[in-house]
Amino acid sequence: MNTHMKSHLSLGWRPLAVLASVVMSLPAHAGLSVFACEPEWAALVKELAGDQATVYTATHAMQDPHLVQARPSLIAAVRKADLVVCTGADLEVGWLPLLLRQSGNARVQVGQPGHFLAAAHVRMLDVPRRLDRADGDVHEAGNPHIQTAPGTFAAVAPALSARLASLDAAQAQAYRQRLADFQQRWSAATTRWTQAAAPLKGMNIVVQHQGFPYLAQWLGLRTVASLEPKPGVEASSTYLSGVLQQLKQTPAKAVIRAAYSDGRGAQWLADRAQLPVVVLPFTVGGSDRAKDLFGLFDDTVDQLLKVAR
Repeated sequence: MNTHMKSHLSLGWRPLAVLASVVMSLPAHAGLSVFACEPEWAALVKELAGDQATVYTATHAMQDPHLVQARPSLIAAVRKADLVVCTGADLEVGWLPLLLRQSGNARVQVGQPGHFLAAAHVRMLDVPRRLDRADGDVHEAGNPHIQTAPGTFAAVAPALSARLASLDAAQAQAYRQRLADFQQRWSAATTRWTQAAAPLKGMNIVVQHQGFPYLAQWLGLRTVASLEPKPGVEASSTYLSGVLQQLKQTPAKAVIRAAYSDGRGAQWLADRAQLPVVVLPFTVGGSDRAKDLFGLFDDTVDQLLKVAR
C-alpha cells in the first residue's frame, strides 16, 4: 500500500475516532434528584421512576414526622433537588418551610413544578370545623396520616408520575410505562389485602394517636377510644383511667400504635384491660417486612388479623 493511500485511510478513520470519543464523553441521562419528606413517598417515587431518579429521604420510620430538625444535611439535600415530595396538610409545617427557605432553591418552592404535596390529591378525613389550639394538634386541611390506606397511593401515583414526566420530559414514556405497571400490581394487591382483611370489619380498637382514620375507613375498624385526650396531647393517668372504665362498657380487641411511638401508655392500658398491643409499621421501614409499599400493607393486615381471630 503506497503512502498516499495510507494517508487517506488514516484521514478517513480520524473523524470516526473523534465521533466515538465525543459520544463516549457525553454524560449519561442524569435523572432527577428527588427529596422525599417521608419514607412512603420515597418508596412511591422509586416505584414510578426506578433508576430515572435519585431519592433522598428526610425521615425514617422510627421518627415522628411532626418533629424533625431542619439539619444542614436536609437543607443541602433540598438545595440540589429537582422535586420535593411531601405529605402536606401541615404535617411538615414545623420544618419544611424552613428547609425551603434556607435552601434558596427556586425550583422547589411552593407553587413551583418542583413542589409536590400528596395530600392535595386525596379526600381528607377529620377536617376540623374550627381551628383552636385548645383542641390540640389539629390540622386545618384534615388528618395528614394518609399513608395508612392503599387507596391513597392509587390516587397519588398518577399525579406524581405526571409531575415526574413534566420535569424529565425525555423520559416521559418510561414514566408512563412504570405507572401502568405499578397500577396493575397495586390494584391486584389491594384486592388481595381487602379480601384477606374481611374479618376485621367492625372490630373495635383503641388508638394511641389519631393516626389511623384512613386505615379504619378502609377496613371498617371502629375506633372506640384514643390514648390522647386531644390530638398530640399526652394523656394523664386520670385520663387513661377514664379510658379503662370506658372499655368496660365498650370493649375493644386491641390497642393500636405506630412503630415510632412511645409504647408506655399503650402498654399501661393493655395490661389493665387485658388487651394485646398491635404495633403497626405505619410507613415503609416500620417493620422488617415493610421494606416497600407492598410489604407495608402485607404486614399491616397480617398484624391486625392476629388479634381478630
